[in-house]
Amino acid sequence: MPDAISIIMAKRDGHVLSEDQIDWVVDGFTRGIVADEQMSALAMAILLRGMTRAETSRWTAAMIASGQRLDFTDLPAPAVDKHSTGGVGDKITLPLAPLVAACGAAVPQLSGRGLGHTGGTLDKLESIPGWRADLSTADMRRILSDPDVGAVICAAGADLAPADKKLYALRDVTGTVESIPLLASSIMSKKIAEGTGSLVLDVKFGAGAFMKTREGAHELATAMVELGRDAGLPTVALLTAMQTPLGLTAGNALEVAESIDVLQGGGPADVVELTLVLAREMLELAGIRDVDPADRLADGSAMDRWRAMIAAQGGDPNASLPRAKHTEVVTAPESGVLTELDAMAVGIAVRQLGAGRARQGDAVQFGAGIELAAKPGDKVRRGQVLFTLHTDTPDTFAGAVETLASGWTIGSDAPAPSPLVVDRVS
Repeated sequence: MPDAISIIMAKRDGHVLSEDQIDWVVDGFTRGIVADEQMSALAMAILLRGMTRAETSRWTAAMIASGQRLDFTDLPAPAVDKHSTGGVGDKITLPLAPLVAACGAAVPQLSGRGLGHTGGTLDKLESIPGWRADLSTADMRRILSDPDVGAVICAAGADLAPADKKLYALRDVTGTVESIPLLASSIMSKKIAEGTGSLVLDVKFGAGAFMKTREGAHELATAMVELGRDAGLPTVALLTAMQTPLGLTAGNALEVAESIDVLQGGGPADVVELTLVLAREMLELAGIRDVDPADRLADGSAMDRWRAMIAAQGGDPNASLPRAKHTEVVTAPESGVLTELDAMAVGIAVRQLGAGRARQGDAVQFGAGIELAAKPGDKVRRGQVLFTLHTDTPDTFAGAVETLASGWTIGSDAPAPSPLVVDRVS
């Protein structure tokens, strides 16, 4: 019979855990038999010693087995989902889900709320009056089966991989979030339990991403693709740059408005590009090869799906979005070229303005955030507005402006252009 202390010591000493040890410790932790301090010690041992592919696969399976497993493979359309590891201005899920649904797939998108410098998809959508994130499985199935909708973005139920939710809370306060095996299994346990038929991963790297280096992002992407393959879930990962924010907005309602611009055929070029790249990957995995998602943006059908999706979840697609009570602008002190715009600085400033949260459970301001008037490579002139800051609490402007000031520079030479998508792992 396994026990917590022997399992901790085995991993501490660099041994490979057996399937029985992994099953026992994950189940025991979920049921409260394994104490928080014991699982914290094991998580640190895993961070330092690592896990083999077989260990990580079994750990993921054990977390899935801790709760409910959904199955949407019997929907009228093939089910495909996307997961992003998060960044600043990353609003891609909002236009992507209705766009892929407009192309003939079903999109069961389980999303989360923001924490730290990264925004949360649910926070953004909750800025739409009436929209609700909490749906039953029956609600999800009904919406996904509706030929006029076909996409849902909602919160994961409490019964979906509960071991992961409990373990993540520990990892967050014990310095073990960075463990690749634990991070990969955390993401993939929820996505596999969700019951989609295939999965596309957007693994970001750079200043505004969780993974700072391309090498780290590639390691994480490879681990997740392998976990998908081991579970029989066709999975593809794209490595995308997050050195500078995506699009021209960061903040909840501001990003919703920008997403609607994309669905109406406009929007910033980088947001449109990544939306279409991910849509094509999702459609390829779903076996839908006779539709170009760019056509669905152009003909308005993606926008129709957005309106239907919002209404199906109780939202009013015609309602005005929240606007902050106060704004302040930052202008260019000199003429030249914007050579740098650090996504992390923008993300922290957005949180300071009230759009994000420092701790789980903090309230967010739906209208707070930052609008960008220039991106790296753009020419600017002295006195030109670079950023417009939005908040209901004007006493936060000074700190946000100070944070932002460390993240941008103006020079004489434009930086070399860099691709948005840099690699693909399958």
